[in-house]
Amino acid sequence: MGFKFDAIGLFVRDINEMVKFYRDVIGLEIEWDGGPYAEFKHEGLRFMMYGRKDFEKLTGHDLTYPSGTNGTFELAIDLPYFSDVDKEFERLVKLGAKPIYSPKDEPWGMRSSYIADPDGNLIEIGSWGKGENKGC
Repeated sequence: MGFKFDAIGLFVRDINEMVKFYRDVIGLEIEWDGGPYAEFKHEGLRFMMYGRKDFEKLTGHDLTYPSGTNGTFELAIDLPYFSDVDKEFERLVKLGAKPIYSPKDEPWGMRSSYIADPDGNLIEIGSWGKGENKGC
């Protein structure tokens, strides 16, 4: 039997701050009642957040979390054009995202960059140039 991932969830320090970042800076839609759980509207994969203390209370377990810039995973945004990477990186940094890695052409054929959200989670802003006219 096969399976597919249905959702990705972040356990966050301050859910108010993180909802504001992903709503107002990244631009994801959400209908949120201000509770300890938030789920953004996103096609293809549910994107959820849960307050850390509330999740620990729910599960009855003390959990550990990374501090600083979280190098354990990334969220990746795929844009159609290489030029979109530069524009989106600059837009997000101007709106308060922490710049981590400025846009660069990678040897494996993509243009990529990284920012961090308020909890230090890495977000890749990249493009494989799928929308580019490659002169075919």
